[in-house]
Amino acid sequence: MKKIILSICLIGAVHAFQGQKINLGKITDVASKGAKALTFTNEDAVKLSKESVDWMDKNNPVAGAKDPYTVRLNKLFGKHKSQDGLNLNYKVYKVKDINAFACADGSVRVFSSLMDIMTDDELLAVIGHEIGHVKNQDTKDAIKSAYLKAAALDAASSASSTVATLNDSQVGKMANAFLDASHSKKQESEADVYSYDFMKANKYNVVAEYTAFKKLALLSEGSTQSGFQKMFNSHPDSEKRAQNIKKRAEKDGLWKDPGTVTLPTAKLTK
Repeated sequence: MKKIILSICLIGAVHAFQGQKINLGKITDVASKGAKALTFTNEDAVKLSKESVDWMDKNNPVAGAKDPYTVRLNKLFGKHKSQDGLNLNYKVYKVKDINAFACADGSVRVFSSLMDIMTDDELLAVIGHEIGHVKNQDTKDAIKSAYLKAAALDAASSASSTVATLNDSQVGKMANAFLDASHSKKQESEADVYSYDFMKANKYNVVAEYTAFKKLALLSEGSTQSGFQKMFNSHPDSEKRAQNIKKRAEKDGLWKDPGTVTLPTAKLTK
């Protein structure tokens, strides 16, 4: 079973599946030309995102219906399958890496190891953040770029004005490229705001978004992994994001000091 390398969408890591890696340097020009010619609709984004997620679901261990991780996720997010005009679906990948990501078709995938370190309220904040990426159409940009790269690998479709059907190999490459994409700092900040508003509107504890970022900041401290270094260099600092949430909560009269935030030593799955 293939394993997914760390790519926390809450922070915006830049990693992909193990296996063949796309050489971005060789396809940049072709992808750029394709981007100018391609008419890429919301329907295209949804279709390609679903193909990518279906491929990922087949190539990674998905928690079953009675698995404690699935039971916990359904308990938390079952009522949010139709959120803000979006039709969402959730699954858990049982892998050791810390991750959550969302796609343009409304698919949200949460990694079991992320659930191990986040409380229920913190997971709600994480999912709210991912829903924000879908609502703001950040995922459309990511899947468009991934499609161009996957098609360009075989010198096909990238210069066309319409989206072509990809074979299974190309779909795998597209899924790889999608996970290899990162959101901009502006997109991450806007998703942070969406998550806060999501928590506030649903009367959840908004301070949980603060503590979630504090935990991610702790994970980054002293890390020698290139993936951690890359994502923390290219995306908003987790500590600063935590402080931004604190300021909003204080302004709204919703701030309650959580005390010292630490990483749990035992799994939080119930």
